[in-house]
Amino acid sequence: MTALNSDRRTPYREGTELEFKVAGGARIYAGSLVCVNAAGYAVPGADTAGFKFVGVARESVDNAGGANGDKTVVVRRKGVFRFAGAGLAITDIGASVNVSDDQTTAKSTSNNVACGKIAEYISATEAGIDIDMR
Repeated sequence: MTALNSDRRTPYREGTELEFKVAGGARIYAGSLVCVNAAGYAVPGADTAGFKFVGVARESVDNAGGANGDKTVVVRRKGVFRFAGAGLAITDIGASVNVSDDQTTAKSTSNNVACGKIAEYISATEAGIDIDMR
């Protein structure tokens, strides 16, 4: 491609919600943390090497009997969502957190699959996580 020499009509959308193809054998629950695996398919959130966090599932999708990409899941990529944690304190507001599993975040994990920052302290075991995926 070469640089533009005239105006271009560029397709646009907000990108707050996007669809991802679901990995074969995966079941993703509504309201869960969602990652993509090393092959680029959506899977339940987990502290797994090669996973990248993409958002929170807006729907439940069961691709347990399907192949990679047979189904898609809509994920929300922006907002503050309540998730479980451990050893949280009010002084953790602003701290980065990682995916531990599909409903739990942690300040430190083995593979550090980043998923956002603590925006709201609720209790020692729950926080509002800002997942803004800009």
